[in-house]
Amino acid sequence: MRYSGDWMVLADDRILEYVRHEGSGRPKAMADSGYVRYSRQYVHKRAKKLVEHGLLEHLGNGVYVITERGERYLDGEIDTSKDAPDEVDSMFDDSSSSADESHEQV
Repeated sequence: MRYSGDWMVLADDRILEYVRHEGSGRPKAMADSGYVRYSRQYVHKRAKKLVEHGLLEHLGNGVYVITERGERYLDGEIDTSKDAPDEVDSMFDDSSSSADESHEQV
């Protein structure tokens, strides 16, 4: 499961998936691919936003690569919400105590 911030849109996931699969990407190539079904201008705008949040890195000449943080987001290991810590707790972690166990009875 991915934990996307409220600043993210569906195009962001498609851009990150494309760049991870291809190793790098340019907005025009992404738009032309058929996988990222948005205009070159919109892909460029979203790629810049992903750079601001540390999920992509801009190498220059319109080329973007995914960062380790971007990889971890795609793998569901981090939360990209502005106020959330990067690490996410697994909802299936057996070692965490339930809410009933953590409250003392009065």
